Amino acid sequence: MRFIPRHLLALPLTACLIASPLAAVTALAQENKVVARVDGAEITEADVELAMKDFGQALGAMPEEQKREAVTRLLIDTKLIARAAEKDAVQESEDFKRTMGYLRDKALMDTYLTAKGDEAVTEDEIKKVYEETVKSTKPEQEVRARHILFRAEDEAGMAEAEKKAKDVAQKLKEGGDFEALAKELSEDPGSKENGGDLGYFTKETMVPEFAETAFKLDKGQVSDPIKTQFGWHVIKVEDKRDQPVPSIDQVRDQIVVYLQRKSQQDTIEGLRKDAKIERIGGPVAPEAPAEGGKPAAPAPAN
Repeated sequence: MRFIPRHLLALPLTACLIASPLAAVTALAQENKVVARVDGAEITEADVELAMKDFGQALGAMPEEQKREAVTRLLIDTKLIARAAEKDAVQESEDFKRTMGYLRDKALMDTYLTAKGDEAVTEDEIKKVYEETVKSTKPEQEVRARHILFRAEDEAGMAEAEKKAKDVAQKLKEGGDFEALAKELSEDPGSKENGGDLGYFTKETMVPEFAETAFKLDKGQVSDPIKTQFGWHVIKVEDKRDQPVPSIDQVRDQIVVYLQRKSQQDTIEGLRKDAKIERIGGPVAPEAPAEGGKPAAPAPAN
């Protein structure tokens, strides 16, 4: 069950950018252990941490220590190149000044919105969002089912898979054990060893033909063979239930994200409302509105 509301995926671009590495400036209170010097200029552990937030993801699945080494080398090169740029008076150029102005505004924005988001997160607000969401949410039905699958790659394969499915359906009608037959015959590697057990699932998580059949069956019933894009299936429903409501601790992180993003969005909209903003030039495409035209309550989903 997911508590993050869908409208947060369509927040204004400004709010979506607050996770920028510049927001990590406040982390500079970390241990200032010196890891390198470049002509006497120090590079500290805090500098490495900041650069890791900036470049770490670009280094992919590289082991952590190798990432830190690569980032440290990058910082050393940055110091060398920056010093060379200063000797050429690059800092006096209009391009440099414009870039520094942008980066200053960006750092101020990141720090300000991060603080606003953090201020909005309290235990009372977390509890309030949780209780309101649970109260307004209709439990979704889940089915626990087993299946026996016969795969097919083409039409000829489909005909053969259908014959196999009909044969196993007949064996089940004659008293065959579904779990044992699944272990023996099913061609679904993900569930075969578990006797075809797919666990609990909601309707939208399965392909339509499979879901329609599974949700129509009663507990203990076995379907006739059905065809999907994967081949031919025989399904047995083991149980039906309403989707359990997660505990507040299970969705705490999602609620925190919701409260932070909502506070940041409200802050941006308030500032825009109070400001005199003039756009010069051609028309600008409007931002996508939140679902329903306003922030939605967190809605559970899979």
